[in-house]
Amino acid sequence: MISPHVLVVGNEPATLHSLSAMLAGTSYHAEESALGAEALVRVHRDPAPDLVLLALGDRNGKGLPMLRQLRALRPNLAIVVLSTSGDTRQVVEAIRLGAQDYLNVPLQEAELQKVLLRHLRATVSPTGSRSSHETIEQLDADEFFVAACSEMHKVRLQSELLANIDVPVLILGESGTGKEVTAHLIHKLSSRSQRRFLKVNCAALPGELLESELFGYERGAFTGATRTKPGKFELCDKGTILLDEVAEMPANLQAKLLHVLQDKRFFRLGGDNTIEVDVRILAATNVNVHQAIAERKFREDLYYRLSAFTITLPPLRERREEIPLLLRHFMGRMATQYSRPTMRLSPALIEACLRYSWPGNLRELENFVKRYLVMGDEATAIAELRANWRHGQSSFDIPPTPVPRKSVPIEPDVQGARVKASLRALKDETEVNAIARALTETRWNRKQAARLLNISYRGLLYKIRQHGITRLPGSENTTYVRNENLS
Repeated sequence: MISPHVLVVGNEPATLHSLSAMLAGTSYHAEESALGAEALVRVHRDPAPDLVLLALGDRNGKGLPMLRQLRALRPNLAIVVLSTSGDTRQVVEAIRLGAQDYLNVPLQEAELQKVLLRHLRATVSPTGSRSSHETIEQLDADEFFVAACSEMHKVRLQSELLANIDVPVLILGESGTGKEVTAHLIHKLSSRSQRRFLKVNCAALPGELLESELFGYERGAFTGATRTKPGKFELCDKGTILLDEVAEMPANLQAKLLHVLQDKRFFRLGGDNTIEVDVRILAATNVNVHQAIAERKFREDLYYRLSAFTITLPPLRERREEIPLLLRHFMGRMATQYSRPTMRLSPALIEACLRYSWPGNLRELENFVKRYLVMGDEATAIAELRANWRHGQSSFDIPPTPVPRKSVPIEPDVQGARVKASLRALKDETEVNAIARALTETRWNRKQAARLLNISYRGLLYKIRQHGITRLPGSENTTYVRNENLS
């Protein structure tokens, strides 16, 4: 069996020497390279390394540009960054650019071995291919996290990486895709896991009630305020708070939330004393954030504060390989809950579920299993899916998909999804070309380029980050690097 090949890239002799000493005598084949052309040549050459350990250096170093170039050369290459600056923003940006993991310098040998095992586990396969596996992670009695496809495994890994980087995270996705569960997962994996996790639905309460719910109030602050009451931010001190449907928050509260994010302090309603809190803020929404910003329903500065990192959850129709696993899980759990025998999940029923589009995502699937368990009639359950199809909610027009075995992922041929993906790719390509041309014409003066494109300077910076547009070293030309990361 060939030993996994680890390439160590960096310009700091002390870090390289420490890594080499830790890797000596292990089953890994380690090789060193300086930042720059030497590393690019080594990664470009076949066979490619199984893993790259990349030292980022200080904030003004060459680590992040090197990461972009490595990702451009080998999009599937596993890269772990080594942070020596203690700057969490640098680590978050590295994860956004596609780093699979990070380690803090000075290195701890136990942490290094754990990371190596996590990312090199698949190299025991003669083909070097990574085997997919299904996981159901129970968070509490009623919540669980499912990862049975590459997209959700990526979400799981990102949640683990971000758990102990104390920055806000914005979780996007349709209703019912598991945004609250993902937030709970981040909390459970963090150092705050023994403290409170609270959720506030910003769309469920009118502005006045929401303000008192979040910030609390003093006695006499308004009619009926007969006692002082702390708000959710105070109750969540040292813990984690999830602001669900944050884009529905009234404008005046958005401004107040921005101050909490910036200063970690606020006033209760009717109070004069400043209250300081140490709370991790996670936010979630199912609306199109950029459209809400354009319509002035959501503050742009609040968006940039909340989205230090963004996780986007795919809808269930884009991760159909999870449906059989979810059906079995829901059936087992509800049969226990209602003290009923489990119902058989026949190939015909699973096939019908695979071909249905599930606009309500996991929540709709759970309710479907509950009805099937209570009614006990498979023909009625399948007919229900077909009835929804007739009302335009399904995808029964696609060719029948064989029911997958446990280890075989489903690749549904959904024509509408392909058309949408093609249009999105064409739009992205047009946008990238226009931005690259403007940057080249203005010699990378981004303010001039923004004026040339007739967009805001902030909007241009966002688009450059989104598309991974960077300048070639020593050149006025630009390079387009697709960011594979979920953001």
